Amino acid sequence: MAEFLDTQGVSYYLKKLIDNSNDKLYLISPYLQLNNQLKLSLEDRHKFSIDIIMIYGKVSEINPIDSEWLDSLPGIKLMFLKDLHAKCYFNEKEAIITSMNLYMFSQQNNVEMGIYVSREKDERLYEQIAKEVDRIKRGSEHRTISVKKVENNNLKSIITEPKTIPKKEKLDSIKKIDYSKSIFKSTSALSKIIGLKSNELFETFEKKGWIKKDGKSWLLLKKGEENGGQLKNSKYGEYIAWPEEIINDLK
Repeated sequence: MAEFLDTQGVSYYLKKLIDNSNDKLYLISPYLQLNNQLKLSLEDRHKFSIDIIMIYGKVSEINPIDSEWLDSLPGIKLMFLKDLHAKCYFNEKEAIITSMNLYMFSQQNNVEMGIYVSREKDERLYEQIAKEVDRIKRGSEHRTISVKKVENNNLKSIITEPKTIPKKEKLDSIKKIDYSKSIFKSTSALSKIIGLKSNELFETFEKKGWIKKDGKSWLLLKKGEENGGQLKNSKYGEYIAWPEEIINDLK
């Protein structure tokens, strides 16, 4: 028998659903932006190599921070379905149908409701949900980290018509360049352009002494600032950005 959930109940049962997944886990939501607790739960499930699929429907709604996080978990499959409006969270033994997006603002601010379904207590209803989840999955297309694709498309002119830097200028000496008119992009965006994984580019900058790892975050060091790095703010939080001029040196 289905169980009614209020806002707090949806958040509580969603974390339990993720933690209790042993075989498969499908997270279906038009918008994706996870809070830290859910990220930790997904990281734990990822270690056990279970089938994790996230299906979303809004191309521009994966922020740079979550993009980098997803890129570090290759076992999570990201899929896209245009016109997706359903919100369903599902594993091999339970499901949640709800109004709540997998979106931090919704989880923290909105008034939501939903229903929780246990396969053990209501197998018929669970199987109906399972069939619809499978239909949604079959209609979706596999995606790489979409925010990088969007940024890469926007940066097409940078690749074809890059700003010139004196040939003898080394990467560590570009601090002499005036960046006042530069376009700054995140490390993830730069890594996509030059064909590296984002974690590889972060490690490159770390070896140069430009940034330093602090827990799960990166700190911009003085040498990084001297080479053009800046801290930028977005509605998703603070991140390190770099001037597009360094792309030629990083390729």
